[in-house]
Amino acid sequence: MKKILLFILITIVALSFAACINDSIDTSPSAQPDFSCDTLDMGLVITEKVTATYALVVYNRNSNGISISSINLGGDNPQYFRMNVDGFPGNSFQNVEIRANDSIYVFVEATLPKNEQHEPVTYMADINFVTNGISKVVKVKSIGCDVIKWDYKLIDEDTTLDSKLPYLINDSLVVAPNATLTIEPGTVLRFHDGAALVVRGTLVCNGTPEAPIDMTGDRTDNVTSDLPFDLMSRQWDGVWFTRTSHNNALSHTKIRNTTWGVTVDSIPDNLLLYNCRLTNSGDVVLDVRHSKVTAIGCEFSDAANGLVNLLGGEYLFNHCTFANYYLFSIVSGAMIMTSHINEETSDGSSSPYLTAEITNSILYGYGVEIDPLDIEGTQIFFRKCLLKDGGTDDDNYFECIWEGNPYYRTVREDYYFDYRVKAESEAIEQADITLNENPLVQTDFYGVKRTGIPTLGAYQYVPEEESRIR
Repeated sequence: MKKILLFILITIVALSFAACINDSIDTSPSAQPDFSCDTLDMGLVITEKVTATYALVVYNRNSNGISISSINLGGDNPQYFRMNVDGFPGNSFQNVEIRANDSIYVFVEATLPKNEQHEPVTYMADINFVTNGISKVVKVKSIGCDVIKWDYKLIDEDTTLDSKLPYLINDSLVVAPNATLTIEPGTVLRFHDGAALVVRGTLVCNGTPEAPIDMTGDRTDNVTSDLPFDLMSRQWDGVWFTRTSHNNALSHTKIRNTTWGVTVDSIPDNLLLYNCRLTNSGDVVLDVRHSKVTAIGCEFSDAANGLVNLLGGEYLFNHCTFANYYLFSIVSGAMIMTSHINEETSDGSSSPYLTAEITNSILYGYGVEIDPLDIEGTQIFFRKCLLKDGGTDDDNYFECIWEGNPYYRTVREDYYFDYRVKAESEAIEQADITLNENPLVQTDFYGVKRTGIPTLGAYQYVPEEESRIR
């Protein structure tokens, strides 16, 4: 009996809810759908590769239901696009109903053809809607870029990569011990998840202010509607200089969105980083073991486990910016982490203890500047640096700006990361020009000359540029 009464009660409740649903259809021409956008922009995509799926939301904001007589793909290039309406695939649909104050999704993906062009090609299509005799169109736009595709690629002889097309590396790019890989200005290398650039020989990157070299992941779509994959770390492994690597020099090169950053393992000679940008790593952006690195005009920024990790070795950082505003986790490490600096931190090897000169630089962001904090008696020296934390000059710190503020242009909550400084910055006209004898110091990443008394950090302040920050 109780089960019968319960069944009757459930039936009554269900019928009550059903009675509340308005299934009437408004056939007036004024009853029209609204759309989440006028143009569904899929951005830059790699040709011959299936894109991510993009969503268009179709709203019925009317007090009665509407019936969309037809939804179909048309326009200039409909053959390259595919559609799914409210869970059903196809390129043409009839009599699609949307209840009052409800919505449906239209999903779109594309596979663009190889276009045999050095420049990207734009493809357009229309999603046509007819409702109560009224036609409406939402544009679909996708920009196809041809690439040179490599799975595992071994460079076993001297090779030059030009900038005519981007390179897509699905596995890894390996430079053999006796080979030199030279990369010309403006070249783009896109690495798939798990791929790496392994340098067992020599890497020479000849980027310029006008045409920097870009090494990044292969995702060109968005994680969400307002968060592009271009902001995500851990898209590819990174760059590894092995023990046989030698004579490496990187100029105006961006290495970003990595898992491990740049790893330098006991190389026999100096690695030169000139006006480079190492940024956005799931670990650190630079990890060095018993090697020599000279970094001039470089940005080291945004990493989960601290920025630069140095174990032994010999280092010069001049006019560099160390800035950590990593987005996706709490920062767990310092901007510069050091070990094998004395007996207490020795790794047990017979290698010389670490020596480092950090000059005319900025260290400001999340996390402390250096770990360990106590560097008394070591060969680590900061000269003319702007530091976030408080302190006083001593045998390891010379003419530093303590508790300074560079006033970066970065607006983290808007996903905008620009580590040039603003007019109120305490870094302007603070550099020691006697530390700038190296001719490489004379211009920054953007080609701006360091004239007069230069700005601390990687970027020279230019007043007339500030009105064009965004």
